Amino acid sequence: MTAPRAVLVTGASRGIGRAIATAFAEQGDRVAVHVRSAVDEGEATRASLPGEGHALVVGDLGDADQAAGLPAAAEEALGAPVTVLVNNAGIATTPALTHPPATTDPLAWQRSWEDYLRINTLGTAMVTHAMTRRLVELGLPGRVITIGTRGVHRGEPDYPAYAASKAALHSMDASLAVALAPHGIAVATVAPGFVDTERVADRLDSPAGEAIRSDSPFGRVGRPEEVASAVLWLASPDAQWASGATLDLNGASHLRP
Repeated sequence: MTAPRAVLVTGASRGIGRAIATAFAEQGDRVAVHVRSAVDEGEATRASLPGEGHALVVGDLGDADQAAGLPAAAEEALGAPVTVLVNNAGIATTPALTHPPATTDPLAWQRSWEDYLRINTLGTAMVTHAMTRRLVELGLPGRVITIGTRGVHRGEPDYPAYAASKAALHSMDASLAVALAPHGIAVATVAPGFVDTERVADRLDSPAGEAIRSDSPFGRVGRPEEVASAVLWLASPDAQWASGATLDLNGASHLRP
């Protein structure tokens, strides 16, 4: 049994983030549950975690200063430096946020790019830099795992800014894996396909649900717990040699050579 670690999971109030926070807590780690504004949901998630010493931290990834302050806030709340960071928070894909290039007016197109890049890319980069810089300062090893997307490789024709914002994170993780390896910090990316969460329940229950499920030859979509299991392994001591990797979790719905 390894000593409990201090873990920060961004965007952990529900869905994939909640499943990841739960998985770490179940193995004895102390978890900082991050939310932007869903404080009640975040507190419910924190209270549901097994074990003791978990915390709730609040911050807007769309504000670079708040994003950069999250690891310090988590360290203060947990009583130890964060040695595992899971970058899960961000703007996802919803019908209200579609911006296909052929039909989106210039101002809406610009807003989509600004929002996705500010929150998904810059905000995540600021959290990651603050956390890893602190570990280098203290001489501590650590893990960074970012939740990317299948769409980076398959394309997102209705959400090109989303795909680009996540592609930047895939590339960032590859660069940081090389830069931070001498400091004992391993960095990896998980690229899920469609995952069954509260946010997409309506889409799965709609007439489009069958087509979404048929994307995979297994005839279903992913489960949050499956993503959490992969993240847990990537954060383990056995997974250091996976640093720099992108782990596809899409049920063979998109294959890369």
